[in-house]
Amino acid sequence: MHRKINIAIDGYSSCGKGTLAKALAKALGYVFIDSGAMYRAVTLYMQREGVNVDDEDAVSLALEHVVVGFQNNAEQQSEVTLNGVCVESEIRNIEVASKVSEVAKIGAVRTKMVALQQAIGSNKGVVMDGRDIGTVVFPDAELKIFMTASQEVRAQRRFAELLAKGDDVTLEEIAKNLQHRDAIDASRENSPLTMTADYRVLDNSDLDRDAQFALAMGWVEAAIQGV
Repeated sequence: MHRKINIAIDGYSSCGKGTLAKALAKALGYVFIDSGAMYRAVTLYMQREGVNVDDEDAVSLALEHVVVGFQNNAEQQSEVTLNGVCVESEIRNIEVASKVSEVAKIGAVRTKMVALQQAIGSNKGVVMDGRDIGTVVFPDAELKIFMTASQEVRAQRRFAELLAKGDDVTLEEIAKNLQHRDAIDASRENSPLTMTADYRVLDNSDLDRDAQFALAMGWVEAAIQGV
């Protein structure tokens, strides 16, 4: 039997990182961890409690009351929990999306979430997506993928996703939100979105899910053979 590896998938918002990560985890029998959902859960808590996210001391104090975890639903899909309660649907709205990058850049938040992520991945067999998985969380991951796509494609994808959920949003609003998050993610002091020379770049602007999956699985097989 092949030894298990850790797979780190980083990249911009609405590039389909989670979709690819879930598909790879299912095919390999690995654990899928949505790191972005963890930061969204923290953001949701701060919003519910009225914590000023511009006040890092206030955020640090509030973090003492935050427990983020995962549980499987009836379809055996991983869903994020906040203090023991599933918040998978609540964390996907535009209100959380508009603030998550600002919360995620706070040092105390990243320290707590990264420690939890590293503990989850210590036994290998994990597929995790986010912004700093291959650079900070799993710098020794056997496979690192950096996903990207044009801003126009990403905005259209996110717009369609939210419309399907019944959210009242505009394409312009989504595009501005993505630009805002990109700027914060790439420029933040703590673990900015970046990649090193050992990443495989996957631009899926013109790829469907099947083509994307096939490309990534080829990389996975090569990485497993190299272990």
